This record gives sequence, C-alpha cells and structure tokens, in this order.
Amino acid sequence: MTSPSGPQRVVAVQTHLGRPEAIEATCEFVRGVTQHGVRVAAEAEVATAIQQCSPEAQIMDKDDVSSIEVVVVFGGDGTILKAAEWALGRRVPVLGVNLGHVGFLAELEVSDLPLIVEQVIRRDYVIEHRLTVVVELRPDPTGPVTWQSFAVNEVSIEKLSRRKMIEVLAQVDGLPVSRWGCDGLLVATPTGSTAYAFSAGGPVMWPELEAFLMVPLSAHALFARPLVLGPESEVVIDLVGGGDAVLWCDGRRTIDAPLGSRLTVRRNVDALQVARLSVQPFTNRLVKKFGLSVAGFRSGPEHIVD
Repeated sequence: MTSPSGPQRVVAVQTHLGRPEAIEATCEFVRGVTQHGVRVAAEAEVATAIQQCSPEAQIMDKDDVSSIEVVVVFGGDGTILKAAEWALGRRVPVLGVNLGHVGFLAELEVSDLPLIVEQVIRRDYVIEHRLTVVVELRPDPTGPVTWQSFAVNEVSIEKLSRRKMIEVLAQVDGLPVSRWGCDGLLVATPTGSTAYAFSAGGPVMWPELEAFLMVPLSAHALFARPLVLGPESEVVIDLVGGGDAVLWCDGRRTIDAPLGSRLTVRRNVDALQVARLSVQPFTNRLVKKFGLSVAGFRSGPEHIVD
C-alpha cells in the first residue's frame, strides 16, 4: 500500500462497450477520481463512450501517457483479458470490477464503487503477480519464428477441420512425453486453470502457484491426462499429422498453424499484475462461482438420527 504523491496522477479505464451499465459505472468512477485531481486515460472508443454520458470529461489517450498507476476495468474476466493486452508489457496493474457475474480475475462488485474510488485515490491496494506464458510459432521445426504472442489464461492448438483430428507430439524440456490424435492441446497458467482447461477436464489450480498445465483435448489415447509442469519448463508441440490447425492465445489472438508447425511455450518474463483492494481468498471465489455446497462443513458436524 502507498500514499498519494507526485505532480500529476493518471489512471486508465477499460469498459465493456456492449453493456450500458458498464459504461455508466465507468462514467461514475471517472467523475469520482477527477474530482480529486486525478487524470483519466483510455482508448479512443472508451473515451467516446464516456464523453457521451459525461461531456465535461477530459480523457487522455492511454498510449500517449508514460506513467499510469492502474487500469480499472468494468466488465468481466473477458474485458480484463482485453485490458491485459495493453497492461502486461507496460507492467501496469489491472483492477477488475464485476457487473453481475462472479469472476476469478474481477471479483469486486459495482456496488463497491464509492470504496473503489476512495481506495484508488489513496493508492490503497495490494498487487498480485500472475504467471503468464509466451508462445512462438515456426511453420517448420528448424525454421525461424514467424509469429509470437503471450497468454494470461492459455495457449491452445486446435484442429482446423471438423472432419478429422490433428496429431501432436508434445515434448517437455527437450524430451518427448506423448503423441496424441486429438481435437487439440492446450497449455494453461494457474489463472487459466478455471477457464478453457477446466472445461476440458483439467484441475483447478490456486492462482499463486508457479506451474503450467498441459491438457489434451478429446484425445484418442489410453493416457490423456492433464499434466502439471514446473514453472521453468519449456513445452514444444509439433503438429505431425492429421492436417492444418489453428493457434489461439486466450481465445483472442489467433493464427493458422500448417501441418508440420512447431509451437514453443515457456514462461513470460512479464507477470500480470492484478490489483486487490482487500483480501479476497481464492477459495471464497471458487465456492461462490460454482455454488459449491459448504453449509454442512461450516455449520458444525451433522448428526444422523436413526
């Protein structure tokens, strides 16, 4: 936690432009922080939306600002992933505000808006660091890298044609692990373990863990279990059969991967910085998100009457 200082303070905002309540909450936040002399930055589309409900607001272009304290995001985890595309490399913390859905990255509620304004003004928040990954694509295993990106949740290679599977050979730290005929293969972070990887049968990982998760997608094999890898592991995936595939990062950035391609996934030097205004145990978010039954455990022992 820190105290306010410095000549000019700037915070950025990102919002879900398809949800009027998100834009309204963003405008209210902007009015709150600007009353305390804090400037606001945003991308052009967000700035236009803000000025429609707050014509007096003066919004800076976030790409023109060298120092931004935090990005406050109004929406869900998907909106946070969009904000992360800008914030990750610049090492700017991301603070997520929910609008009706329980999230794993955004757990503050919009009803907490006055508190959010107050604590952002005081810089009264703590920062969590989330492991992220980078991926490189080579159309030929011995050729140069032709595409590179990052992922906060997961990197996935998936079949391009519905009619046939792809065949992948997975290696970890230079040693082959398995060859699968499958719909695809993904490498997830602990943050992404509750996203695509969870839907594919992977385990839930607490976000502070330092590890990777490799999950085959609908593999035709006796051994097709999710694998938990060390944080410094290098995963190499060769597309060795079946046909062309498509590579996805967080379901947002994509490129076609022709037959014969090689993907290399490793830890990113930049971690995603997630700002928290209060202690928000992951256990509580997990229970709330999935509606897990805990009453019997937390209310004391249950007595069975014969």
